[in-house]
Amino acid sequence: MPVLELPQQLYTAAGSRAIDALALADELLPQGTLMERAGASAFAVLRQEFPRARRLLVCCGAGNNGGDGYVVARLAAEAGLSPVLLPLAPETTLNGEAALMAAQTERLPRVRVSELSAALDNADLVVDALLGTGLAQRVRPETAAVIKAINAAGRPVLALDIPSGLSADTGAAQGVAIRADATVTFLCAKQGLLTGSGPEHSGRLWFDDLGVDPEVYAEVAPASWRPSPAALARWLPRRQRTGHKGRYGHVLVIGGDHGYGGAVVMAAQAAARTGAGLVSVATRVEHIAPLLARQPEVMAHAVESSDELAPLLQRATVVVAGPGLGQGKWGRVLLRASLAAQRPLVVDADGLNLLCDAVDYRPREDWILTPHPGEAARLLGIATEAVQADRFAAVARLQAEMGGTVLLKGAGTVIDSGRMAMPTVISYGNPGMGSGGMGDVLSGVIGGLVAQGLAPAEAAQAAALAHALAGDRVAALLGERGMLATDLLQQLPGVLNP
Repeated sequence: MPVLELPQQLYTAAGSRAIDALALADELLPQGTLMERAGASAFAVLRQEFPRARRLLVCCGAGNNGGDGYVVARLAAEAGLSPVLLPLAPETTLNGEAALMAAQTERLPRVRVSELSAALDNADLVVDALLGTGLAQRVRPETAAVIKAINAAGRPVLALDIPSGLSADTGAAQGVAIRADATVTFLCAKQGLLTGSGPEHSGRLWFDDLGVDPEVYAEVAPASWRPSPAALARWLPRRQRTGHKGRYGHVLVIGGDHGYGGAVVMAAQAAARTGAGLVSVATRVEHIAPLLARQPEVMAHAVESSDELAPLLQRATVVVAGPGLGQGKWGRVLLRASLAAQRPLVVDADGLNLLCDAVDYRPREDWILTPHPGEAARLLGIATEAVQADRFAAVARLQAEMGGTVLLKGAGTVIDSGRMAMPTVISYGNPGMGSGGMGDVLSGVIGGLVAQGLAPAEAAQAAALAHALAGDRVAALLGERGMLATDLLQQLPGVLNP
């Protein structure tokens, strides 16, 4: 039966095809069994998500995805609903299981593409079974026109396996893609559903393994994985009863140039709320009093030169450089000193911008870089659109060129260290987190976890997951609109103490 909780292993289109082939060979299933199961699963989701829908427009392509759609249409008719089929290709050209399923719907009404506008006007729900996971190029013009018409119609959409036009590998729209209200994906979770444009196009995600033997999955290596909240307990074991502040590390946050004091305050607060034993801040003198008024547990220092910063660096377990650092001389001087200090380093925001233009660096293994797509594009010398077109490739290239652990922020944050078995995708979080200061809080959480002994790659993964879960808790309490970065601070301890 379909479920809302996705598996942790994520696959590409090639991995999905391999699982499908192994399942058919391993279980010697009669022809059409998996397609029947997929159609039944999709129909169950349809009734759950759209209980009032009776007039269905089922849009079917020429491949197996279209076959799933024909099963849905047949089951809908048997249940007393009123499905209408829109075959994108002549049904005489269908092969294999798709042809078998289409033949079982021969009595159902059909419309042509030329009649699509009227059919959409008459539909309560559109079922998208046009294109499956094998799409590897831009959507053809005739199919693109159908997708655009569906998107413009304003009717709710259920996508089967993946929204048509979305890349299962990258999460990028291949020219154009269906915007679904819900998607039920089969056999395995495709990594493209969870990053890039995937979350925007997929809506609520359902999953069904179609009853495939679990041993089949052991034969196909996943391409990436998504940690569940339970992973935090593994990364963050229960504290020893004899613990003290010296055992939990010392975070030094460097930033807060003129006019940017809030960024360094939020990063410091986040490090403290994450459980760091001590938190210090190096910032401009005018930010000291407001910082201490906001968070008296933080040790605040006015710093104007590398000489003044040196003793603070000496005492630090980990350095967070970048929140509100600015891109002027002051920021350059302090970042260069941080790079020379031989301490684990989290580089965010203006720290990354300075690495692009003004501060020389060497690749290193003990730093964590946290760019958003625009910053990643500047570091790589490419367009932001190119980063978003394949976030996995962008992270891999950044890591290869700069070393360490790279955390590419955005919907479906992607993390890679070069030493991990596979990239990590964070599948939690919500649009309410698209507001100023969220990255500063994240960098503080990462620093706080490194201070407590987590390796950089573990700290990046655990921090991104905890940050996203804290954002989801805030959304559940307050809603997404109007969420502030500081709203996450009160939720972090609850997330980090499961």
